[in-house]
Amino acid sequence: MHPMKRIVLPAVIALLAPAVLRAQDTYNGCGMEGNAAASNVQALNRLKNRYTAPRPADLDSQVTLAALLRPGDDRGRWDEGRGAAIVGYVYDVKPGGIETVNCKARDKGDRDTHIELVLDPMRADGPQRVIVEVTPRWRAMMAARSVDWSTPGLRSEYLGRWVRVTGWLLFDAEHANAAENTAPDRAHNWRATAWEVHPITSIEVVPRPR
Repeated sequence: MHPMKRIVLPAVIALLAPAVLRAQDTYNGCGMEGNAAASNVQALNRLKNRYTAPRPADLDSQVTLAALLRPGDDRGRWDEGRGAAIVGYVYDVKPGGIETVNCKARDKGDRDTHIELVLDPMRADGPQRVIVEVTPRWRAMMAARSVDWSTPGLRSEYLGRWVRVTGWLLFDAEHANAAENTAPDRAHNWRATAWEVHPITSIEVVPRPR
């Protein structure tokens, strides 16, 4: 990926007029709360649908992939008002589910993209994975910069590579019952933690950590 494509967008977003930013409050007819009925899910959806990038001062330097994977009940471990930049190996890239956050859109282009990161490509079972997500709003903003953040585009560009992803921290309580840290030893756990980087606001290929 050309480096300018990676770094220009957040700077441009930060300079946009408030009215332009507010236009992102509704995307394809779907508001920030999606079509959730419960107030707690509405609040969660507002966080998932953030469309501004964290500033450098917002990034929590204590958040690494290894720290996210650390065992133990982690519901209050991090702050959803902070961002993070983490490095990991892309084990899988796939469309997200049909969820209230996107008004239960069925078209894959209007749903989130799930990227599964692991520390060790040879140890990638469910309890070793951290989920980071690209949202339709960010996909559209990147497309306006001629950067392909579609699920097929992300899969082609990043699957099997080491990357650094930057974005907002989010505890996805809807998946806490399938995460090893909050529902330990369940046979069908498919993730280590309900903490995510969601939405992703930047992604870049990096060398494999030594």
